[in-house]
Amino acid sequence: MVAKSHGPRRRTREKFRRSTRSTVNQFLKKFSIGSNVAIYINSSSQKGMPFRRFHGLTGKVVGIRGRAYIVEIHDGGKLKKIITRPEHLKSI
Repeated sequence: MVAKSHGPRRRTREKFRRSTRSTVNQFLKKFSIGSNVAIYINSSSQKGMPFRRFHGLTGKVVGIRGRAYIVEIHDGGKLKKIITRPEHLKSI
């Protein structure tokens, strides 16, 4: 028997599937502090990828940390801060 995988990307075959290929512009996006963003994970870039539970959630940019952005979201009644890169964010 094979041991069951419990990695951070399990059960994401459909969730992370994309219809279009990513361009360089996705990696060069800029967001200002206070802007509202949606988290849509780009599976072609593993650096700065948020956890799969946060895919599709919306939040507010509250800070910048290097190339990454700090996004505040509500998850189950709790306020959480997600550190993610711009290729995993879309402005709304």
